[in-house]
Amino acid sequence: MTPYRILAADGVSPKGIALLTESPHFEVQTSGGLKEEELLARIGELDALIVRSQTKVTAKALAAATRLKVIGRAGVGVDNVNVEAATERGIVVMNTPGGNTISTAEHTFSLLLSLARKIPQAHASMAAGKWDRKSFEGTELSQKTLGIIGMGRIGGEVARRAIAFGMSVIAYDPYLVQSRARSLQVELADDLATLLTRADFITVHMPLTPETNKILNAKTIAQCKPGVRIVNCARGGLVDEAALLEALKSGHVGGAALDVYEKEPPADDLPFRSLPNVVLTPHLGASTAEAQESVGIEIAQAISEYLVNGIINNAVNVPSVDLRTLELLRPYLSLGEKLGRLLSQIAPHRLETLTIHYTGKVSEAETTPVTRSVLKGLLSQASEVAINEVNAPRAAQNLGLSVTESKRAEGGDFTDLITVEATKGDLRYEVGATIVGVRPRIVRLNGHNLEASPEGVLLIVENKDRPGMVGWIGTLLAKHKINIASMSLSRGETGGNALSVLNLDSMPAPELIKEIEADSGILSVQVAKL
Repeated sequence: MTPYRILAADGVSPKGIALLTESPHFEVQTSGGLKEEELLARIGELDALIVRSQTKVTAKALAAATRLKVIGRAGVGVDNVNVEAATERGIVVMNTPGGNTISTAEHTFSLLLSLARKIPQAHASMAAGKWDRKSFEGTELSQKTLGIIGMGRIGGEVARRAIAFGMSVIAYDPYLVQSRARSLQVELADDLATLLTRADFITVHMPLTPETNKILNAKTIAQCKPGVRIVNCARGGLVDEAALLEALKSGHVGGAALDVYEKEPPADDLPFRSLPNVVLTPHLGASTAEAQESVGIEIAQAISEYLVNGIINNAVNVPSVDLRTLELLRPYLSLGEKLGRLLSQIAPHRLETLTIHYTGKVSEAETTPVTRSVLKGLLSQASEVAINEVNAPRAAQNLGLSVTESKRAEGGDFTDLITVEATKGDLRYEVGATIVGVRPRIVRLNGHNLEASPEGVLLIVENKDRPGMVGWIGTLLAKHKINIASMSLSRGETGGNALSVLNLDSMPAPELIKEIEADSGILSVQVAKL
């Protein structure tokens, strides 16, 4: 097998690199940070790309990624990766949400202490040969209120440290449930304004999204208590730097500590540099030996697991699937893709709705990966970009296809049943399947009950139920030297309509199909290749 080609940029930790180079599955290259032109020249030959924060993976670069399968960000944020463009191209984007949690939480708290006790300023004064105690009177953290905006892993660790220092903690996070807030011993604010009006210190720990961009701006900073101190060790765009600068100059904000900036590296004339009530560090939140080693190993393991075993961990644009869940779902993933592919060949284009019904034991599992497999099969011929489990939902959305799931524990006639139903106007198309032992079987097709194998070439014939029809079709196939591997027949009442599904060893020629269709007893003939 040809090894997967991996490029690790931005100085990923040696132990992470070693984990990959020791495997025969990978051919690993390393580099420092890459400019867009440099990345463009190399990305076309890569199966995987690992970056930290320096290399920007742009839409332009991704357009040249003809074989790229996965991007690994050795860190928490992925704002240097165009996730939307990667998703459109079916590329998994992974990060390492836990690797630098402690490092960033400790740095945040170091900056809190530095603001409270003016430690950097006092050190600079001493280094200049002065002994000036009066200028550096500080304030205690004990009995103060810390406002944490964003209570993920890092926010939670900051809260623990603040409580240990005798602080009260109020948190704002629209996704945090009350029971989790209680377990962290923090008060949960219903809205951001409540936190802003009560906090003596504020720290932000949210991802940078369109909704959180400049969450601390002129309007929200004006709602803060006079003299509030603000810390940002998360992402630069969370704080409006111009608004913060004005508030620092006016005294409304008593101090600020920044580890991240709207533009990195910031300009030489960054105005914060000259303010006495500001502490600045050059994006050091994750810069500990332990954190860099941890995220390097973690992303290397995630990349390896995905390329070799198909297991997705810590992806930001596709649900993660652990090994146990993957083993449980593996037969249904294959079956779902085949159902989608079958439906794409027997239903018309421009479908409007798609509903995947899960019945029985399969309904108790995480079915999102199976739904994505159905979409992959259904839309595989609908886009100039290769469709996979990553970009299938986006492709469906772009086509205006409404996708829903339904689940029901009662299995009816089957222990497990997956039924895919599609509509276009008043037209409805349906295909259902199950696993019999270890064998997948189609058991429902457009209202007909049957048992057919979803393999190879399927000839699907609907006809008037009359004697000799099946034999006549068999004779025609033999005449054209087409062998029948198996057949399933379904009919309603005697003399009504019947449906035959024949598994063929080879694809029937168009002339044969026309010959079958010419008979007055034939209602429809369709061919599907699975």
